[in-house]
Amino acid sequence: MIVHNLDTDNSVLKHFIAEIRDVTIQGDQMRFRRNIERIGEILGYELSKTLNYRSKNITTPLDVKPTFLSDDELVLCSILRAGLPLHQGLLNYFDRAENAFISAFRHHSNNMDDFEIIVKYLATPSLQNKVLIMADPMLATGRTLENTYQALKSFGIPSQIHLVSVIGSKTGVSYIDDIFPENTHLWIAAVDEDLNDKGYIVPGLGDAGDLSYGLKL
Repeated sequence: MIVHNLDTDNSVLKHFIAEIRDVTIQGDQMRFRRNIERIGEILGYELSKTLNYRSKNITTPLDVKPTFLSDDELVLCSILRAGLPLHQGLLNYFDRAENAFISAFRHHSNNMDDFEIIVKYLATPSLQNKVLIMADPMLATGRTLENTYQALKSFGIPSQIHLVSVIGSKTGVSYIDDIFPENTHLWIAAVDEDLNDKGYIVPGLGDAGDLSYGLKL
C-alpha cells in the first residue's frame, strides 16, 4: 500500500485538524462537519494528481485552449454515518463521480471492550474498471475498511483503489496494508501513535459520528 501522510508537511490542513481535535471547539457541530469537509477537499485535491488525464480542446469566446482533463470513472464510497462530511468534501471536487454508501458499525457484545464490525446496508453502482475511493474519517483498527471492502468485492474489480481518512492509528494503517492490494493508495491527514483498550485512536478526537450529528443510543 502506498501511504500519503499529509501531516509530514506544514499547511493550512493542520489548522483544520487542530480544530476537530480541540475540545473547546468540538461542541460546534456545524464547524466540526465543515472542517471534515474541508479536509476531504484537500485530500481529494492531492488524490487527483494520481488520476489519468487526456488532452481536450476547450473553446473560449476568443480561441481554443488545449488542456488536460481526467477521464477516469470514479465511485465515492462512504461509510455511514461518520463518513458523510468527508464524502461531501470529496464530492465537492469530484462532482461527476458516482456514489456508494455502506453502513458499518461496532457491535459490542454485553458492553465488553471486544467488538465486531457489522455491515447492514449497501448501495453501490458497478465498480468494474472504475476508480474506487473509500472514505472513512477514523482509521482505528482497520477492521471497518476491511469488512466494507469485502462487501464491495462482488460488485466488480476496480482499476484503482484509494482510501481517504482524516486520522488513523499506526496499528490501523499497518493492518489494512495486509488487506488491500499493494497498489492501493491511502490518503490521510494525520497518523497517531496508539489505540486504547476499546480500539479508539489516542489522542485522536473522539467519535466522529457523534461530533458531527449528535449522540446516539
